[in-house]
Amino acid sequence: MFRKKQLVVVRGGGDLATGIICRLHLCGYPVLVLETARPSAIRRQVALSEAVYDGISTVEGVTCKKCSTWEQVRLLLAAEEQVPLLIDPEAEILAQAKPWALVDAIIAKRNLGTTRRMAPKTVALGPGFTAGEDVDLVIETMRGHNLGRILAEGSAQPDTRTPGTIAGFNRERVLHAPCAGVFHGNCQIGDLVEKGQQVAWIETTTGPVPVSASLTGLLRGILRDGYAVTRGFKIGDIDPRQEEYKNCFTISDKARNLAGSVLAALLYLEKQQGR
Repeated sequence: MFRKKQLVVVRGGGDLATGIICRLHLCGYPVLVLETARPSAIRRQVALSEAVYDGISTVEGVTCKKCSTWEQVRLLLAAEEQVPLLIDPEAEILAQAKPWALVDAIIAKRNLGTTRRMAPKTVALGPGFTAGEDVDLVIETMRGHNLGRILAEGSAQPDTRTPGTIAGFNRERVLHAPCAGVFHGNCQIGDLVEKGQQVAWIETTTGPVPVSASLTGLLRGILRDGYAVTRGFKIGDIDPRQEEYKNCFTISDKARNLAGSVLAALLYLEKQQGR
């Protein structure tokens, strides 16, 4: 099948990127994931980036395996069963991989070095990129009417620093580190937590600093234990919808929306370029 030769490199393996990776893999595209040495995914149950720590990660039937060499990547791609991941934040493997397309799904709200020279087809998600300049196409990531819109010119909406509203809550849904130190969690993803309950603590040189739940709900995401954080670092995510337990362990509606847009963007570029 001709798709086998259309390698797509995806920068980032967080929960939103995972929706994209899974969609492309299931549609027959060979996919290579590039990650940092210390991913900070909060929704770890649905983030293939966890393979960096555990060697392997499976989300909704798609398994991602950590590799250390291009030869290992090639063997895994040839088998077509698992998605390879490399620790390569600078995307140095591109010289060997020569991908058909590159997708920047880091969602850093800024460009961490992606350019149109990296692949014949380039797509980036969220603010920090200008379509037609930094990359070929940009995907809108802000919740609302334009979520998933494919932009052939211009940029995605600027980061508002306000999480999307769920059941009337937005800022309260996200937990941030009150100080710098080493993170330790008291709860697990999927736990029902009460407002004011201690869900984590930060280890500092002057002693532990507690982190309390900002509202009552399901702990949809929490940072990996032992992660060094700075003040204000995102460390948790609470969903006020207590009946949505299963959502803690499945790809989100937003990730699925963006995945569809990335697939459409690649097909559009294929049609435009004729290859």
